[in-house]
Amino acid sequence: MMIIGMILHKGNYNAVHYNDCLSLWISLPLFLNWASFCIPPPAFHLPIHHNDQTDETPEEKQYVGFATLPNQVHRKSVKKGFDFTLMVAGESGMGKSTLVNSLFLTDLYKDRKLLNAEERINQTVEIIKHTVDIEEKGVKLKLTIVDTPGFGDAVNNNECWKPITDYIDQQFEQYFRDESGLNRKNIQDNRVHCCLYFIPPFGHGLRPVDVEFMKALHEKVNVVPLIAKADCLTPNEIKKLKDRVREEIERFGIKVYQFPECDSDEDEEFKQLDKELKECCPLAVIGSNTVVEARGQRVRGRLYPWGIVEVENQSHCDFVKLRNMLIRSHMHDLKDVTCDVHYENYRAQCIQDMTRYVRLCVYCRAGFPKLCPGAPPVCTFCFFALAL
Repeated sequence: MMIIGMILHKGNYNAVHYNDCLSLWISLPLFLNWASFCIPPPAFHLPIHHNDQTDETPEEKQYVGFATLPNQVHRKSVKKGFDFTLMVAGESGMGKSTLVNSLFLTDLYKDRKLLNAEERINQTVEIIKHTVDIEEKGVKLKLTIVDTPGFGDAVNNNECWKPITDYIDQQFEQYFRDESGLNRKNIQDNRVHCCLYFIPPFGHGLRPVDVEFMKALHEKVNVVPLIAKADCLTPNEIKKLKDRVREEIERFGIKVYQFPECDSDEDEEFKQLDKELKECCPLAVIGSNTVVEARGQRVRGRLYPWGIVEVENQSHCDFVKLRNMLIRSHMHDLKDVTCDVHYENYRAQCIQDMTRYVRLCVYCRAGFPKLCPGAPPVCTFCFFALAL
């Protein structure tokens, strides 16, 4: 184009000679081909994106974020709070109330009325609930203590455990109804998660009422046997009584709470704690709400003429082991066993009974099994049976 402009600039277009135009026409393609190599292509300025994560390691680049799920569950659980229901059973005078107050450092029996001997004889087994809200380091716990005054105090203790088993079944039934209802968002869990059964320190092992009570409850709740008032016995007597109670529990087929096996990745401290708990069962405990001075320190214990019994001294009793097991290490496992084993057995039995009820004929459902031509309670051969 520059050459054409130079030629036209010299003069009139008509004055250009024919030969000049012909040479121009021939040389134009050659000039354009040469110019394509000499003229650089236009530069396109693309936007440059600066990477702000150039300092990340290869592990951080592959990080997705689901490893924070435990933290999310922890925050949600702390916000919601926890609940735990503990039942204490045993005859009067075994130190049940004192031990509960010592475990949770609270006074749950402020308005308790002490009965005399005549009132104890006539007293029947009652179920009394004490609920208290405890908070520690931002974690809220709704603690429910189920006391059973009157158990084992009568002259005739035949089936004195029946009100206790009925109460446990009622809590299972209430939870089953709430779970089967329409509003399942705010279900209140009042199921009994653990039962501390107090064995008297005097005697030579388990009494018949002890055996029958634990056999009546071991399929419904986690039973943890305790030797009460351990300060009444010497260390050798405690060891002999523990061996005798373990032997009788195995001989009578009583299923007490079994501590779970430790995982391989657990720390050594937890493994040692679990080993000591298994070796010390049944635990020999002492309770006290009195603070005394021993060796220049103020400790909770009992003052006797011959010395001081310290509640939190592991050489004196197993109170610390019980507290660690019940609160610090196995509380969640107690709740899991209650939900996954005891409640599931009750739920399966309820569903089975409901199915059996549907298969009854119209006569058996109306309460006239004698009119049924089949074999009650399940009318397999009944002509009036309703199809499932």
